[in-house]
Amino acid sequence: MYDGILGTLTDVSFIAMCSPKPFKFASNQQIDQRTHVLTQGIDHEECDLFKGQWIPDQNGSAYTSTNCSWIPEWKNCFKHGRKDTDFINWRWKPIECELPRFDPKTFLRIVQHKIMVFVGDSVARNHMESLLCLLSQVVGPTEVDKDGEDRSQTMYFYSHNFTLVFIPTTFLVTSEERFINGSSFGPFNLHLDRIDNKWSQKLQGSDYAIISDAHWFFRPNYIYEGGILIGCVYCSDLNVTHFGLDFAFRKVFRTTLEFISGCKECKGLTTLVRTFSPAHFENGAWNAGGYCNKTSPLGEGEINLGGFEWELRTVQVEEVERVRKGGQRGQRFVELDVTMAMLMRPDGHPGPHYGNQQMTGINDCLHWCLPGPIDAWNDLLMAVLKKEAGLSLEG
Repeated sequence: MYDGILGTLTDVSFIAMCSPKPFKFASNQQIDQRTHVLTQGIDHEECDLFKGQWIPDQNGSAYTSTNCSWIPEWKNCFKHGRKDTDFINWRWKPIECELPRFDPKTFLRIVQHKIMVFVGDSVARNHMESLLCLLSQVVGPTEVDKDGEDRSQTMYFYSHNFTLVFIPTTFLVTSEERFINGSSFGPFNLHLDRIDNKWSQKLQGSDYAIISDAHWFFRPNYIYEGGILIGCVYCSDLNVTHFGLDFAFRKVFRTTLEFISGCKECKGLTTLVRTFSPAHFENGAWNAGGYCNKTSPLGEGEINLGGFEWELRTVQVEEVERVRKGGQRGQRFVELDVTMAMLMRPDGHPGPHYGNQQMTGINDCLHWCLPGPIDAWNDLLMAVLKKEAGLSLEG
């Protein structure tokens, strides 16, 4: 049950973020007027889906904490005592157009006869679980295969000949954990030029790959190229070259995207890089009393687009653009850019509401409640898939 939160929370440390000003609500009339003005004369197919704001939506979530069996125990915030409900009554509104809510029937038509693979850490699993909950309101998978050794999952939707796969990876590249005094919570050795075969060997034949990773980078890691130690990130060693987080992060995504671009068995593959999903620990790191008790979103003027979160997002976007220019024909590389939207949602994390019985005083300000703001990732995912399929955003 706790494989995700125990593994990921133990290995993530963030600088406490300052408490922002309260978000000011706009009236429905103001929002309708603003939306009308913003969308007049706009080509929806050219709309930037990823720049916008959260606006009130009293329709709430398409599913509940009780009618989706795919919600893990530790992401079911309502079950574990969260009382406020306003955080599910918002939707993402791009500045230049309307973003349709996720429609399971439309999504299943797009992915019929296809294979979609999620590759990443526990936040990638969080995303896939949201997708499963949204799809389950129409149809759920007929069969589920689980690999206990690497915690991967394969789900078959026989009604649409659609296969959904989750493959966990710590760093996307090959890594080995260093043990300190017998403890498994030590640093890692990262081989920046060697892809992690646990996921790469399962990619062939897929139609969509949603790639993401980040949160294991926030710890001391030793980095290798060509099997030779070239330096470290966040280490205290005096005789080792120190690199910034962005150096290792960029190298990893470059190796990952170059591998996919050169994969001869991956023709026809559409790769979506889901950008960095921020944590919102306030007044301390995860292991130093950090918490997240906001109950509503922030506005654009209240988030920091000059911090490390935006820097990592920019690295990902730049690497996608780089491989897009030089990639082989028959492949597509696109961004699923959630960073701005999620910087505005400090209210969407479990906090203390995840059934914490073993980690007293630890809040989860990294993962996302289900239902919750993460469901908007699938609104965006469907919009991107529509565009890639040549369909109208509103169709």
